Amino acid sequence: MTPPTTDPQTWIRQFHPAADDAVRLVCFPHAGGSASFYFPVSAQLSPAVDVRAVQYPGRQDRRAEPTIDDLHRLADALVPALRPLADRPLAFFGHSMGAVVAYEVALRLAAAGAPPLVRLFVSGRRAPSRVRTESVHERDDQGIVAELQRLSGTDAGLLDDPETRAMILPAIRGDYRAIETYRVAPGSTVHAPLSVLVGDSDPQVTLDEARAWSEHTTGPVDLRVFPGGHFYLSERSGEVIRLVADELADAARPDATPRA
Repeated sequence: MTPPTTDPQTWIRQFHPAADDAVRLVCFPHAGGSASFYFPVSAQLSPAVDVRAVQYPGRQDRRAEPTIDDLHRLADALVPALRPLADRPLAFFGHSMGAVVAYEVALRLAAAGAPPLVRLFVSGRRAPSRVRTESVHERDDQGIVAELQRLSGTDAGLLDDPETRAMILPAIRGDYRAIETYRVAPGSTVHAPLSVLVGDSDPQVTLDEARAWSEHTTGPVDLRVFPGGHFYLSERSGEVIRLVADELADAARPDATPRA
């Protein structure tokens, strides 16, 4: 198996310019998602925040590459591409599967000697230690489409078109396999403040499962609950972006102390 590239330009997208001293925010997409999901975040936070978005293989301009269907291997592949971005205050934002990818990358960067994140935003995902038995990746194509429609994460019109469906489903299946087979290493913790964001009617995350993120950091944890389901952040994007902006503005102050 050919190892995935470590070239930052292949993995990381920057949609808008940022100030030279801006806090850097790296955003990790959900299962089946792509870097462009975070274009509106970048547009609204630029230039005060240097927003970068991860592009996983198997989609959009990387659709010719095989999907990485093991989450630990995905995190391993991302570290060399992200290590150069740790030359200034760095924060991560991940939604759903992206929350766990962000967490695992943060663990690896810390082990490699990078400074702690100024904040880790984990959205729409239960804590790594809270495991459910899931097998969406083993369903046929129609079964995966049904799950996507249940979570309202993909435009139904795209899924109705056979050619488009055939193009995007392999990456989605691989992502589901990665997150559904993922297990966290016992006792692993990051050393960063956590903002845990969740929709109050998300079928994938209970509030207790969201609160359990406190077991995975030595820093303070702030739980924010929004109206909505698994993709609450699409409907509440303004509120979420303001929250991120406020937290990062605090983190950028020289005398900043983490908020609980």
